[in-house]
This record gives sequence, structure tokens and C-alpha cells, in this order.
Amino acid sequence: MNRKQNSVDADGVFEPFPIADVPWQEFSQGERFGMRFQHLSDYGGGTQIGIANEVLAPGKQANPFHYHMLEEEHVLVLEGSLTLRLGEKTYVLSAGHYVCFPAGQKVGHSLFNHTSQPCRYLIIGNPNRNDVAVFPETGRVSVKLMGEGYRRSATMDYWEDIDAGDKT
Repeated sequence: MNRKQNSVDADGVFEPFPIADVPWQEFSQGERFGMRFQHLSDYGGGTQIGIANEVLAPGKQANPFHYHMLEEEHVLVLEGSLTLRLGEKTYVLSAGHYVCFPAGQKVGHSLFNHTSQPCRYLIIGNPNRNDVAVFPETGRVSVKLMGEGYRRSATMDYWEDIDAGDKT
């Protein structure tokens, strides 16, 4: 098995590679969430666009229901099928289906494998270190730059708790 961490050659050039060379990673959180994935763009030297080959097992959800303010995401289903929840609607996507979640579209999305077979898809996006992700069901707001999450209900007015009196 190839133990390389990327496709760069001795001259520093990122070369083509078979997807099988890219290490698989796994994510899981409890019984509900989990997937296997390969970061193709990282392996190939990409820094502006992210591309991952993901496999969603039967009965699993990829991520919590969310949307991004600055990152755009695209999904292209390659094998199997899954259920997309987009706002209040659901759609069954199968091989050959595509969907885009534009940055700033304030409609949550999540992917769930409702079938008895794995579903494989590409997820493509533009990583943004300043992104803010909103999770409508929980009220969580994730600020990527700070690596922190906040409750949306804990909002403040700009001048709240500021003493704007005369300087003494």
C-alpha cells in the first residue's frame, strides 16, 4: 500500500494519482452520524477547492442540518442513493444527481442514507477560514476562524454593556 501523504514528486510537482492511493478516514458521532471519506484535493495539493470522496453507510447521516455563510458546497452522487433534507423538503438523490448549496443560502441541508446499501458521492467546496456555519435545529453558530461555537439566542446589540458616557 502507498504510504505517501500526497501526490507530490521529487521536483515538488503534484502528479496524477489513482484514488486508491488516498488514505481513507472515518468519522462517527454516536449511532446517528458517520462516514468514510478520502480528501482527494488535499492529497493532490489543492488549497482553493476541496474535493472529498465520501461513503455514507446505511442508516447514517453525514452531518447535522446546517448551512454556510461563506462556503459553497456541491454534491454529486456516484453510487447508491440517499435522502437530502433541504429546508422543509426532502429529495431522494441517486447516481447521477447533483445539488449545490450556495454560500449564504439560509436553508439548512443534511444527507441521510435511507437505504440498505452504501452511498458514494463527491463533495466539492471552497474552504474558507472565515466561514460561519449555522445549525438551525440546535441554534448553534460555528465561527471557523475562532474554532468556537455559540448559541444563536445569545445575541447582543452592538452597544450592549458598553459604557458610552463621558470619558473621565
